[in-house]
Parts: sequence; C-alpha cells; structure tokens
Amino acid sequence: MSTTTPTPTQHRRNGGDLVVESLAALGADTVFGLPGQHALGVFDALRRSALRYVGLRVENNAGFAADAYARTTHGVAPLLVSTGPGALMTLAALQEAAAGSAAVLAIGSQVPLAGIGGGRHGYLHELTDQSASFRGVVKSVHTARTASQIPSAVAAAWESALSTPHGPVWLEIPQDVLLAEADVPPVAGLEARPRELLPRPELIAAAADRLTEARRPVILAGGGVVRAGAEAELLALAEQLRAPVATTFGGKGAFPWEHPLSLRSWMEDRYTTAFLEDADTLLVVGSGLGELSSNYHTFRPLGRVVQIEADLGKLESNHAALGIHADARAALAALVKEVGEREAGPDGDEDAPGSTEAGAAGPGGDALSPEAAVSDLLARVRDRIAGQHLDLEQQVLASVRDALPDGAVSCWDMTILAYWAWSAFDPRHTNALHSAQGAGGLGYGFPAALGVAVADPARPVLAVSGDGGAMYSIAELATARQYDLPVTWLIVDDGGYGILREYMTDAFGAATATELTRPDFVALAESFGVPALRTTPEQLRTDLAAALAAPGPSVVVLPAHLRMFAPTHLDS
Repeated sequence: MSTTTPTPTQHRRNGGDLVVESLAALGADTVFGLPGQHALGVFDALRRSALRYVGLRVENNAGFAADAYARTTHGVAPLLVSTGPGALMTLAALQEAAAGSAAVLAIGSQVPLAGIGGGRHGYLHELTDQSASFRGVVKSVHTARTASQIPSAVAAAWESALSTPHGPVWLEIPQDVLLAEADVPPVAGLEARPRELLPRPELIAAAADRLTEARRPVILAGGGVVRAGAEAELLALAEQLRAPVATTFGGKGAFPWEHPLSLRSWMEDRYTTAFLEDADTLLVVGSGLGELSSNYHTFRPLGRVVQIEADLGKLESNHAALGIHADARAALAALVKEVGEREAGPDGDEDAPGSTEAGAAGPGGDALSPEAAVSDLLARVRDRIAGQHLDLEQQVLASVRDALPDGAVSCWDMTILAYWAWSAFDPRHTNALHSAQGAGGLGYGFPAALGVAVADPARPVLAVSGDGGAMYSIAELATARQYDLPVTWLIVDDGGYGILREYMTDAFGAATATELTRPDFVALAESFGVPALRTTPEQLRTDLAAALAAPGPSVVVLPAHLRMFAPTHLDS
C-alpha cells in the first residue's frame, strides 16, 4: 500500500499580508509590538515578509521603544498590538509620543466587523468604541473595514504621522478583515506625501525686522528644532544676530552646550527666566512655552516675542507673539537668508545687526556683550546651586557624563537624576538625549533605550531610571537579552518614588505612599542572563564606563538618595 505525504495548505494572501506589504512599500524595515488573538493575521504575515520584528513584553513598553526609534531615525515607527486591553495599554506611550512629536504608527486589531458599533455582541476584548479612546491622544484615527481599504488606510496614517509636526496615529482593522482573503495584487508603489509646513514670506520679513532691529535679541529653542533637524540653521541665525540661545528640556542638543552664546538649559532657574524676559525681542522656536519651559508659568516677557511653531494649537497659546506657523527648519532657513541679505545691505557691505555693546546689564550697570552676558548668567546659576550643598548630585551626574562615550545616546526616566540632566547635562550631540518630560509617564527610560539600540545597534545606549520607574519596565530585561541589545541600564535605587517623596515632604511635611519594597536588582538582572553589579558614587564612572564598553545589555545599580535643587518659581 502506498502512502502520500499531505502537502501543507497553500497560503492565500489576506488582510494581514496587505498590512505588512503596505508598511514595506512605504519604507518600513522594523516594527515593534506584541501579538494578541485578534491580531494574529498580521503577525502571521510578518513571517512571510522582510520586516524585522522586535517584540516587547508589555504594550506600553513597546510604544516607548517605538517612540525612541522614531525620534532617533526622524521617521515612522510601526507598532502592532491587539484589541481592547492590548490596544489600551499603549495609551500612555502614545501620549508621550504626541508630546514629543514622535511619529509612531500604532496599528491595532478590532473585534470582527459584526461587533463594531456598540452592539454589545460579547466578543472577547469588545469595547463600545475602541477608537474613541485614542482620539484625544493621537493626531488622527483611521479604520480599514475591508481588505482593499488597508493599503490606502496605512498610507494615510503614515502620511499623517510624518506630516509636520510629527506625531502618533492610530489605525484599527477588524480581526475578520485581517484574515479575509485579499483578491488584489501584492502592494507596490504605495506613496505617502507628508505635508510640508512652509513659513509665509511676509511673516519672515516681519520677524527679520524685529530681530535685526533688536539690541538684546535672545533665542529659546525647543524640541521642534531637534525634531526638524534644524540645528545648523539655529546656529547660523544665532551667530548672525549674536543672540544668546537657551534650550528647553525637549530641545537639549539643539545648540552646542559650550558655545559662547549658549545659555544651556536652566529653565527652572529664575536668573534664566529673567534673562529671557529682558530680551527686547525673544525668538521662540519649536516650543509652546509650556509649564516647564516657562518656569511654571512665571515667565513674563517685557519685550516682543516671535514664535515659530509647527503645532498650531501651541501658537500663541501662552503669550502674545508674532506667530509663524511653520516647520522649524524651513522657518529658520528663511530667517537666515533674510537676515543675511540685510547684513550685506544694498551695496553688499557687511553691517551686523545689533550693537556689539548690546546685551544684559553688568553688575555696575554697564552693558555687557552678548557673550559676556551669557557667561555672567551661567556664573550666577553655578553660585546658586553651589550654595545648596548638592555635591553628591553633581558628582553623580558628572560621573555619568564622563562614562558615556561622545557618540552614545542616553534615555532618561522620570527620576531625580533625570531632572538634573534636563538642566545640567551636556548631551554633546544633537538628538542624543531622550526623556519622558513631555507627558511625564514612568517607565520610559529602558524601553526607549531599547528602541534607540534597535535603530543603531553599533553604538552603546544608556538608560537611567529610579527604582520605582524601573519596576514599570523590568520585564524588558528579557527583550534586551533576547535581541542582545547594547543597552546599559543605570538604576538609582533610593527605595521609593524619590521626587514624589520630595514634593510631598516640601508641601505637607511628610510623604505618603512613596516608600517601596524593591527587589535585589542585581540578582534579578542576572536571572535574565544580563550582567549586573552594584556600585557607589565614587566607583560609578569606572563601573558605568566598563558596562557601556561591554557587548550586549547590562545593569548598574547605584544605591543613593539624591535631592533636587531648590525651585525658583515659588518666589515669583
């Protein structure tokens, strides 16, 4: 008797294939995510595609990794998740992506078509209106209800995510649509044309008038400069105008830290606030002058404000200004050209705008040059900090900076050392420091660092967390080990939510619900196969440098109780 070996059923292309084909056609090569029952059609399709899949252990962490990948590449980061709980777990990460203008394309499944519309059919993970949960968080919401709609829906979502200002978008596709046979050819030639946001010429001319006529022009550069890749244009304009430049926490790296015109990032310092207030023309680029950038809304400009902002909702949202709704790079480039033409004059002779004597007043009332005014301000900030006996905090931050190679990227969680880094850390390169200061959610640092390492595995990445924030993403040690990602995780262990402990003690005299029982982080990391050690402030630089130089993931635990520098906004 003869026997025949059954042949596997030949795969028929379905909606899941259309998703991955569409992403590849638009230029994606990597996707992040976590599978779920309703999304299995698209995850099965990954097996037949050339897309690289990076799977994390919690959807929120997958979103943070995608966020940092998008920031690193200035591109779109696809994020694949399932219905209901899986989808909703991404919301905190998508809020941070929205605040940080990270182009995350989140694709979630849905219950079968028959269950959409609030009919309460009792499907697993069913929500009355799943997409409604995302509308207040993301830039746009998209739905594909048939297989043939998928390519166009993916392209529309991609275009929205990458249009200025970048941001997260949500696309959902029902389970049965992902599994339905696709009676269309493989996707090819799919295009998305992100919208350019160019400045209006008359606004550039008016801004150039104000800046070239100013005796004390100052520039405040926000995260929009970094997201637009406008660092060269910012430097050129600042040097044309001899204008001091401060960078917001989100704008760190937008301007060289050691430049003679660099005010650095002491945005929570009253001396810096006063310096910005005293400008007769303040150019704000890529910032909405929100809570942190305005020293908790104590900033009160005395002169005129010019604001360049890609997010229309942030334009003049806090202060009256000559508002220019435009991409930071396009607007700064136009200003550089306009100011340059005015410098040359009608006969081509150089005549720099502003007086070389213009600047802030010195101790004796004499006007300082812009460079001297910057130096004077930074000296006063240093003196203020020096009077607060914060040697340990400055030592730890300096050790981190010394240990971190120049080309490395750092990702910071919501922890006291990160708050110090926002103000006092030199990233040394543009787009080299990422943090969750936009939305302020815990757990960002380590999964974000994984996303950076996926984008550029050739260089080491540092993640910094407190022990409280570390517990949000501790499961991702398995991800780091699985993909052998070169991420060193510094965990500053103070036995609780340190910054909340400080806030509550200052406000109420005692802290509540801030103390934590935490694991042995060294033993826990080693249980994942990740090398780990416990260090001291004195040994930190050496231990951290060694960990960063070693291949693959590692953990360094620093038991330390750090304090914040005193706020200045409470006295305003």
